[in-house]
Amino acid sequence: IEKANLPNPVLSPLSRSLSGTCSFFSFFNLQVVNGIEIYSMKIDSKVTSRFARNVITSRAVNRGNVHKEVFFDVELPKTAFITNFSMTIDGVTYPGNIKEKEAAKQEYEKAVSKGQTAGLVKASGRKTEKFTVSVNIAAASKVTFELTYEELLKRQFGKYEMFIKVKPKQLVKDFEIDVSIFEPQGITELEAEGTFITNDLQNVIKKTFSDKKGHISFKPTLDQQRTCANCSQSLLDGDFTVKYDVKRTTPDNLQIVNGYFVHFFAPTNLPQLPKNIIFVIDISGSMSGREIEQTREALLKILDDIRDDDFLNFILFGSDVHTWKEKLIRATPENLDEARKFVRGIDTEGMTNLYGGIMKGIEMLNAAHEENVVPKRSASIIIMLTDGQPNVGISDTQDIRAHVKKATEGKYPLYNLGFGYGVDYGFLEKMALENKGLARRIYPDSDSALQLQGFYDEVSNPMLMDVELHYPENEIAGLTKNSFKHFYDGSEIVVAGRFVDINQNSLTVDVKGEGANDALSFTTQQDAEQTAKAFQEQEYIFGDYIERLWAYLTIEQLLEKRTAATGEEKENLTAEVLDLSLKYKFVTPLTSMVVTKPEDYDNQAGIADKMTEGIDIFSFALSKKPNVPLMYPKRKALFDGDPHFIISVPQKEDAICFNINEKPGDVLSLINDPVTGITVNGELIGDKRANSDTKTQNTYFGKLGIANKHLNLKVTVTSEKITIQNGNEKTAFTWLDSVTLQQEGLTLIINREKNLVLSMGGGASFVIVLHQVWKKHPLQQDFLGLYTLKSHKLSEQTHGLLGQFFHPIDFTILEIHPGSDPKKPDATMIIKNKELTVTRGWQKDYRKDPKHGVDIPCWFVHNNGAGLIDGVHTDYIVSSLF
Repeated sequence: IEKANLPNPVLSPLSRSLSGTCSFFSFFNLQVVNGIEIYSMKIDSKVTSRFARNVITSRAVNRGNVHKEVFFDVELPKTAFITNFSMTIDGVTYPGNIKEKEAAKQEYEKAVSKGQTAGLVKASGRKTEKFTVSVNIAAASKVTFELTYEELLKRQFGKYEMFIKVKPKQLVKDFEIDVSIFEPQGITELEAEGTFITNDLQNVIKKTFSDKKGHISFKPTLDQQRTCANCSQSLLDGDFTVKYDVKRTTPDNLQIVNGYFVHFFAPTNLPQLPKNIIFVIDISGSMSGREIEQTREALLKILDDIRDDDFLNFILFGSDVHTWKEKLIRATPENLDEARKFVRGIDTEGMTNLYGGIMKGIEMLNAAHEENVVPKRSASIIIMLTDGQPNVGISDTQDIRAHVKKATEGKYPLYNLGFGYGVDYGFLEKMALENKGLARRIYPDSDSALQLQGFYDEVSNPMLMDVELHYPENEIAGLTKNSFKHFYDGSEIVVAGRFVDINQNSLTVDVKGEGANDALSFTTQQDAEQTAKAFQEQEYIFGDYIERLWAYLTIEQLLEKRTAATGEEKENLTAEVLDLSLKYKFVTPLTSMVVTKPEDYDNQAGIADKMTEGIDIFSFALSKKPNVPLMYPKRKALFDGDPHFIISVPQKEDAICFNINEKPGDVLSLINDPVTGITVNGELIGDKRANSDTKTQNTYFGKLGIANKHLNLKVTVTSEKITIQNGNEKTAFTWLDSVTLQQEGLTLIINREKNLVLSMGGGASFVIVLHQVWKKHPLQQDFLGLYTLKSHKLSEQTHGLLGQFFHPIDFTILEIHPGSDPKKPDATMIIKNKELTVTRGWQKDYRKDPKHGVDIPCWFVHNNGAGLIDGVHTDYIVSSLF
């Protein structure tokens, strides 16, 4: 078995344009084939009191004389809910229907059974989800795509931010971003910028704001989009950001419309609370290398921002638990210098005693408060960072959650940061939510240190604690969360609800909290008439926006509660979320949207699902071992063992694997590139005798034939020798040799009894690993494994069992559930417009360690890769090595 280590994300042509993060807006792109003209792309956004409705419209025409396929891609914030999608083809509109997930799936499968499908799918990124739909357009026909989604903008660092990833990939006649903002409190600042904005384009951004209204427009002409006067490439490639904030003459703002209310609370000019912060850091062996380096880097920068009235400590957990100090200490300059020395010396060791680390942190905070070590009016916070799963001390995650919840008693918010994909994110999220905190995934990229520091910045300035917003119980129903452990500077608390009597038009609210010097207490009153006066510009209001804001916030918070719930409570929360999702037509984790395309267009159907962060709990990062580098070739495919084929999918930071079960003596076409002339074929060998129990025989690759017909070069590799044929000349080596050979068009390096590295004609390179078994083994024989390097140097016409995967491939994993093996969950994979049942498994990468290998996870496709590979596996049987 051999498994390629997955590279950092290198995106396919379809998804490359979808990189980046998104806190409000989406990036949209219409990818096409020859003959399609995209003549219009537009984002139209209306923001009313922080609640945004966004309509993305793209129009294309097929000017060719045959039908063509068009793709519509859009990247949405994870916190957004799709509310509508439609396609209009030659004047006929085909809408999407939002239904309960199982009902939607059945409708989708019914449509799929009638013919070819093109799906609407989602894939989670850092802060975004991808929405894709394709349709075949007849010659001389037009299509319009329209997608609507809604989101409540959340305030961070004193501003609301709208982020747009712009990459149309071609010149577009009518390209426009139009943002209209209406805030009844008044707008204090509004700015827009883009990473791709040149001096000439700077004047194309039109920005105006006055009192309650703000407007941003970006509408470059064709010539303004060009990279140069006569170029056909587009300048529009990068990030476009809009930021704004509102006036705050009072600590809060209350609005009432049509029997619903929303209450915004963000006081200013408050003294900052001292904070007591404990960092609980995973130093297990899997954190070695870049992870621990980035952790040290982030902690050093965080120490620069610690105030002298704060208290802090560090707790490290590997197999054992270590503390910097026995108790919390004040952040004096001298103590901070000592803390920096400690952080620089943090290194990895042992396994993962997560339970011991976090309980030590809770005990230390409890003692600090009981012994009055820390100020009475101070905010206590625990931030835990881990990249793995508990395996020392108490390792059962339910037991850990129970102990932690009992120990904190709701006194301290717990923030769990999951580094990479090896964590059980669902466990971290549940434990954080149960303790008034939240979980955040830290992505294993070059900016991981900045991600860690950025999270700390969000919680580094507590202004109030124990904030309670009280509403008359007999007047209000459906109240969203109204109790908050901490209020942080630059953020905002939002509470919404509905009146029991829909005709009621006034409300009184009492707000209480604990500040650095004294308690905060005040009363707010508002009536519907006052709100109506503030909303005199009716064109900025999209109808029932406060009711939809309430529904959005309610669903979001119910889903959060549902994460940690069990039994009857979870069932009740599920029913409530489903009811609201269907009523307000939101695509949430409990609903899906089905779009059935016209029968004239191949009976195509699609299904859109809302993903959740925890859904990819089994998508572990593959760069966690200290001996594995972080950067690899763009794409990699390999085989080894039974034989197992393993395909890396960089944009997913994941892999797909499958077996080929054929008989000894068969030769399989692995790589065939007619452009470069490179071919790789492999001949199967079997065990020394068939298994007496099953009468079957395991197979392996015992012989490889690698050729470049343009150079008249052939290399034959067996477990005994390596033979090079250059025209009529032959040269042979054994695996006992240590050789570096360079001749015209060929480089070959033999590492004695380990592997060989082979490159032909400046094209792709291959690493062939020799697996030697005990000579007297009753069954197994020596065999070979193959890794491809620099596969991007092969042409787009490359095919074969491995070669077909050097081209972009995308997939989505849905409905992860227990399989026949409790350690290997099953799931539904959507790939190539098909649904496959796959199983989570592990294969080994022997490239660095030929003897033991490195365990790598992948999604296993059954039945000889059926549905994944082109055609059927027997199509790849050839007559000989060359």
